[in-house]
Amino acid sequence: MPTLRSQGGVTAVIDAVRAHVEHLRELGVDGVPRTVAAPVASAAGGEMAKETPRVVPPAAVGGEAGGADTLSALRAVLGDCQRCKLAGHRKTLVFGVGNPSARLLFVGEGPGADEDVQGEPFVGRAGQLLTEIITKGMGLRREDVYICNVVKCRPPGNRNPEPDEVASCEPFLHRQIELVAPEVIVALGKFAVQCLLQSKTPISQLRGHWAEYRGVRLMPTFHPAYLLRNPAEKRVVWEDIKLVMGALGIAPPPRG
Repeated sequence: MPTLRSQGGVTAVIDAVRAHVEHLRELGVDGVPRTVAAPVASAAGGEMAKETPRVVPPAAVGGEAGGADTLSALRAVLGDCQRCKLAGHRKTLVFGVGNPSARLLFVGEGPGADEDVQGEPFVGRAGQLLTEIITKGMGLRREDVYICNVVKCRPPGNRNPEPDEVASCEPFLHRQIELVAPEVIVALGKFAVQCLLQSKTPISQLRGHWAEYRGVRLMPTFHPAYLLRNPAEKRVVWEDIKLVMGALGIAPPPRG
């Protein structure tokens, strides 16, 4: 006969499943895609680990993603992913890169053409701008932080990810963040903010104001691609980044 503890655990799981199903309905997803997984090499790690060891909490998401206890295991579960229609258009699945114990994690929308070829997020023009923000603005190395995207495959023609595509990748993004366990998340652009905060509030209203993702401080800000089209907005993004630096105790690098 099940104990009260086990009944409570089952109830919690049922409530979590119901919440996730309701979220999928809001995204316009009518069903759950079949999965095909095969082992693939893990993403590269970095340096600058946190001072004290961290225990990765039980996954807030279930299924395949929740069963992975390392980033390399999560990447292996993704395999040659065929979970949504983006698989038929991509060249390379773009998982994530950087320090697997980073204090700071950046989340973007999805891979572009350059990322699709190189298999690494943020390596095109927008990625070069993000790298400048990290290295010249924050005084960090790119390998000190962790960088990933909401969807792991390039949408055709760099169109916006569709609801079913976001829903297919979402559990893997959530577990990816859990495994890195950052102190601060920077959500770059509309789709990253909407996915992590479950909010449809315009990014222009959210940026510059601290939010919270599952107990982690989150700063919404504009995507670097937007800054390439609107260079005057670099100033406000720098204000957002200064708030992030203050939260992490990072001093601005000396100006030459």
